[in-house]
Amino acid sequence: MHDIERTANLLGAASLAFTDLAADGAVRVRRLSTSSAAALASLFANPGLSVSELGRRVGLSQPAAARMVDALESDGLVERVPSTVNRRWVTARPTPQGERLARQLLEGRNAPLVEAVAKLDEGEQRTLAGLLEKMLVQLHEEVGQGQRICRLCDRERCTRSAPCPVGRAERAGEP
Repeated sequence: MHDIERTANLLGAASLAFTDLAADGAVRVRRLSTSSAAALASLFANPGLSVSELGRRVGLSQPAAARMVDALESDGLVERVPSTVNRRWVTARPTPQGERLARQLLEGRNAPLVEAVAKLDEGEQRTLAGLLEKMLVQLHEEVGQGQRICRLCDRERCTRSAPCPVGRAERAGEP
């Protein structure tokens, strides 16, 4: 009989190791916190988010998100602009320098993960992709915040050959 607890423990250890590799690769590009790197990646994928929404996506309160945006703005990576929906709202978007850094962050995040997956043969890679898609759909059902799950995701790479499983799960759950 299969030892599910051992498999779960192996998954936990691998998840933490991959998280460390991905986060280290992303923040090594420039000494940013993981939250700031995730915020920059989120704004790169979705420019014009409100500070509150950005905070929700990276797991920060509105005041903490505002301080983070202040810091990113003072570094010339993000700019605040009035919302096109409501002039009283302020949104954030990356500057050209912020966009370049976001691309570098995503590359730094992706490189160690590609190296790990490359150790598998093509069939194993396909199997792993299918299993991860299935697990991400389940995680979305539990977490319920696709943008939070994918906060450091390279959206262009994710959707190059197939639809995003988290996005698909999110759309399936919409009323």
